[in-house]
Amino acid sequence: MNNKRAKKGGTDNRRTGKKRERVEETVEWIPRTRLGHLVKDGQITDIEDALRSGLPIRESEVVDTLLPELREEVIDINMVQRMTDSGRRVKFRAVVIVGNENGFIGFGQGKDVQVGPAIRKAVNKAKRGITQVKRGCGSWECGCGETHTVPFKVTGKSGSVTVVLKPAPRGLGLVAGETAKKVMEIAGIKDVWTYTEGKTRTTLNFAKATYDALQHTNTTRMMEL
Repeated sequence: MNNKRAKKGGTDNRRTGKKRERVEETVEWIPRTRLGHLVKDGQITDIEDALRSGLPIRESEVVDTLLPELREEVIDINMVQRMTDSGRRVKFRAVVIVGNENGFIGFGQGKDVQVGPAIRKAVNKAKRGITQVKRGCGSWECGCGETHTVPFKVTGKSGSVTVVLKPAPRGLGLVAGETAKKVMEIAGIKDVWTYTEGKTRTTLNFAKATYDALQHTNTTRMMEL
């Protein structure tokens, strides 16, 4: 009897309507790669030094440490299906770009049965594939010397989509489609002329072709004969 009264008189969270507070534990990053250990120990403190080291970025925490101001942008979320022996399997495919709007950009896609995990997979993959975009003032109409456009004409391709980026004068803006604009804005490109061909309505290929063109800014320009 006393036990029953004690239960009735006790303070139960469900009776008082109080919600239990969830204590979120922050998991400390334990590096698993050589580059991760160098970043964790403070021997590498700049993302440019990390890329020049030649060591592959296999941990997204490396980019989180060296680029804390990184911005994430979801480009597309689509449902994909695959037929197996057990039946039809449905997953979500997320396409994500990350960048600091100042010369660094990453592209990634992830799949999962839920949207949230698919986005997280895509973000982590984009961080591991972070790359530097060379910028400059390659337009003969400008000559301001600031880093606001691509340094020279570059071409990117993905599937049937081809994207050509040309240097533009300062103040022109991004003369491009909505998908290409998002990719170039997060990379820090402010002015550019674009030429596209192919099925640009395919968001994935359009974004990948634009990203591929930006990657080519790191290559040495060859003299045209």
